[in-house]
Amino acid sequence: MSELLLEIFSEEIPARMQKQAAADLARLVGDALKSNGIEAKTLETAVGPRRLVLAATGLPEAQPDTTEERKGPQVGAPDQAIQGFLKAAGLSSLDQAEKRDMPKGVFYFAVSKKPGRPTADVVKDIVETAMAQLPWPKSMRWASNPTRWVRPLHGIICVLDGKVVPVQFGGITAAATTRGHRFLAPGFIAVKNFADYKVKLAKAYVLVDPAERSAIITSTLAKLAAAEGLTVKDDPGLVAEVTGLVEWPVPLLGTIDAQYMDVPAEVLTSAMRKHQKYFALTTKDGKLSNRFGVVANMATADKGKAIIAGNEKVLRPRLSDAKFFWDQDKKKSLESRVPKLDERVFQAKLGTVRAKVDRIVALAAFLAKPVGADVEAARQAALLCKADLSTEMVGEFPDLQGIMGRYYALHDNETADVATAIAEHYSPLGPADSCPSAPVSIAVSLADKIDSLMGFFAINEKPTGSKDPYALRRAALGIIRIILENKLRLPLLPAFEYALGSYDGLVTDINREKIAIEVLDFFADRLKAYLRDKGVRHDLVTAVFALGNEDDLVRLMARVEALSDFVKSDDGANLLAAQRRATNIVRAEAKSGTTLLVGDIITADLGAPEAEALYTATMAVEATADAALVTEDFSAAMGALATLRKPVDSFFDKVKVNADDPAQRTARLRLLARIDRAINKVADFSKIEG
Repeated sequence: MSELLLEIFSEEIPARMQKQAAADLARLVGDALKSNGIEAKTLETAVGPRRLVLAATGLPEAQPDTTEERKGPQVGAPDQAIQGFLKAAGLSSLDQAEKRDMPKGVFYFAVSKKPGRPTADVVKDIVETAMAQLPWPKSMRWASNPTRWVRPLHGIICVLDGKVVPVQFGGITAAATTRGHRFLAPGFIAVKNFADYKVKLAKAYVLVDPAERSAIITSTLAKLAAAEGLTVKDDPGLVAEVTGLVEWPVPLLGTIDAQYMDVPAEVLTSAMRKHQKYFALTTKDGKLSNRFGVVANMATADKGKAIIAGNEKVLRPRLSDAKFFWDQDKKKSLESRVPKLDERVFQAKLGTVRAKVDRIVALAAFLAKPVGADVEAARQAALLCKADLSTEMVGEFPDLQGIMGRYYALHDNETADVATAIAEHYSPLGPADSCPSAPVSIAVSLADKIDSLMGFFAINEKPTGSKDPYALRRAALGIIRIILENKLRLPLLPAFEYALGSYDGLVTDINREKIAIEVLDFFADRLKAYLRDKGVRHDLVTAVFALGNEDDLVRLMARVEALSDFVKSDDGANLLAAQRRATNIVRAEAKSGTTLLVGDIITADLGAPEAEALYTATMAVEATADAALVTEDFSAAMGALATLRKPVDSFFDKVKVNADDPAQRTARLRLLARIDRAINKVADFSKIEG
């Protein structure tokens, strides 16, 4: 068995592209090896700033031999047919063909054995094709070379079982040599296999494995910070990015000048992270420290002193700009910036950002009472929620929108509730982000998201397939999470229709309700996806939504939870099966149109003690369940329904529904219809699977 080592050596590959490139290379090469009959036992990849690496083990020396058969004419066929067969099969005479008895006679067969190609020849084709097909997000040409690659290529290693496979790509022919660290060990290094490759590169200050580089970055930074009583701020994304920027990580700590420490911590953190890829450090009480972490790509004799000094020098103008923006922005009140939002287009058909703010103000006031917020505070927070978009700071650091609004609002002596709502109204930004819980924050956040949903649905800009350019799915999930996590009793349809009322000219009274229902259906799909991730069956959500006009998500969830417990119980599962039987009988009868299913049940006509017992139980259960539904005690309603299991089972065991007596038949069918209606008050059981 042979081992394949492939290294593609180039100028620096963008860190954000490295992980996917390694996965794509493994997929392309692995699939091609398998389809050519030389599947690898193991396939391993590694990637760094200047190299993309793949190692495959357990490859055979050659493809397996194959046998091809060609069926010819029947023995005794005309000579023209025989000659055509010999020519097509590449045979010189019939002596080279086989004769086989077939159901319709004896036929000639041409059998040829094709030896498998040497693995080295196959690998050459596979690697060249994979390199050409690797789907980089962006690629480039260099010099006069027509080949496209993410960055200019400098070398290729392609070694199979210690021997070079002469792969050619981008004007380069593969060899068995690579290079070490650009500055610490730039010379050529001859390699034999993957193990030899990793050892020699490590001696040349290159750690091939990104996981190893990442572990060194996190552990060393943590030790350096702990030595000073500090903690590195958790930032997996930055760790991943820096891992892709260095081949020989050397973590160090630098210092932020004291003059910048009065700038908000988020600004300093963003400036360091965005521009310099520095790690923020915090004190024991969680405050930003004046120390930062930097990962060098060099080992130096002075233990990094010059590198630290250089990074501190580079950081100063960045922070100086941030401090200037901070000081300048505070000279104007946040409210004075609101008119500037008229200069920003939110969406061509939906108007300016200022127009959106006006809609949010009205909707936040509408939502304030149901969510327990002060109306005037909700209005003020909504008015100011987008104002920081006109500040210099947010212009430079867009990721700080909302956060800076909070700082500027506090500086303007706005209340804490208003300032917090400005910061939180974008939340939640994703599954890992927390939801606002303060009433004013909830009102403004819901208003912002509902306004966007209704506006884009009104102009028919809805998510399609995997495309969602306006993040409407995220907005809907945000609304769902805010409502459920805060247990808000907030009917959505009135809020939707109120929001649509702000879109004069786009929405008429005729289509307002239609759009609102359409958005509610969209919510149903989002809720199913949200609950599926939490292990809740989607069909149970469908069964509750099928009742119609259920726009109270808290009440809906209570129904779903009760329904989930119900179908898990033995009585519930058995009653569900019996109810389906009853439904099928009733539906079949309804289609025939021969019996009036709706009407009083004449107990004297039931004609069997089991039918009378079921009638008595149904009346009692219906009364209990109806009372429970009024108080929204859905578990009690389900529990009452579960008691029907035994009388229903007994009814179907002992009673003939389609009795010969017309009166009995009508009474019994009406009883089944009554049971069906009673059960379906809780949920549409026909939507439940299994």
